[in-house]
Amino acid sequence: MTITLATTIAELKASAAALLAAKAAPGTAGSLGLVPTMGALHAGHAELARTAVAANDVVVATIFVNPLQFGDAVDLERYPRTLEADMALLDGVGVDLVFAPSVEEMYPGGEPMVRITAGELGGKFEGASRPGHFDGALTVVSKLLHLGMGPQAAYRAYFGQKDAQQVALVQRMVVDMNFPVEIAAVPIVRDADGLALSSRNRFLSDDERQAALVLSRALRLLKERADAHEPLDLESAEALVRSAPGVELDYFEVVDPGTLAPRAENCRETPFTGQALALVAAAVGPVRLIDNMLLG
Repeated sequence: MTITLATTIAELKASAAALLAAKAAPGTAGSLGLVPTMGALHAGHAELARTAVAANDVVVATIFVNPLQFGDAVDLERYPRTLEADMALLDGVGVDLVFAPSVEEMYPGGEPMVRITAGELGGKFEGASRPGHFDGALTVVSKLLHLGMGPQAAYRAYFGQKDAQQVALVQRMVVDMNFPVEIAAVPIVRDADGLALSSRNRFLSDDERQAALVLSRALRLLKERADAHEPLDLESAEALVRSAPGVELDYFEVVDPGTLAPRAENCRETPFTGQALALVAAAVGPVRLIDNMLLG
């Protein structure tokens, strides 16, 4: 295994600087790609890392189960910790450095007294179901982005489109706070049956997994109608999800991809034009799943 592991901020900075000095073209500061994760990696994370490796001289992946994002202590405790397997996956796609700090390293004074707030954008959809989740996510992402900053000529961070609300929030934070980093959203990776890859999929039984496929089917129904410039008939897509056994729908909405505001025009009844994002969340058995699909 050629990948380097850093567990402290000092190790991260020293290793990243050394790697940039070694791998950047002579006379240049080089480029760095950052791939923030909570571990329990799968093929979707591998695609994130692969995309970063293709575009940067040095790629750093972070693995940190952020307690600020969990409102439920049981959920935090059961989140999978699979560092050895995660490093093997990242090594296989060419990542140079893994930063896997302890909670004490990231929050040496205990939970931070000052946090980033997600505001109104973070209070809807997933934020409504998980109060405070996005405040915790943005707080740790802001720290990780800050820790990755250096003299490199280009700095990019990579996030999966499956967490569409998080992507929108991080992009907004970077603009509003003037972070010198480019945010790249990498498309959703799906299994052959259409299920969006997620670390939570491992908790689904075989029957629950089959039931969960209704989410991607309903999204494809909307996409087919959008591609044909037909009214979206969101009610039919919702009904399809509600009809699946063991699936409890939380929300199914069509929004603007950048602001997550409801589409201004009534695309439920008039021909669909332009672009939109369909968002869905549901509990499948004990597991909460989210999915989305760009329309147009």
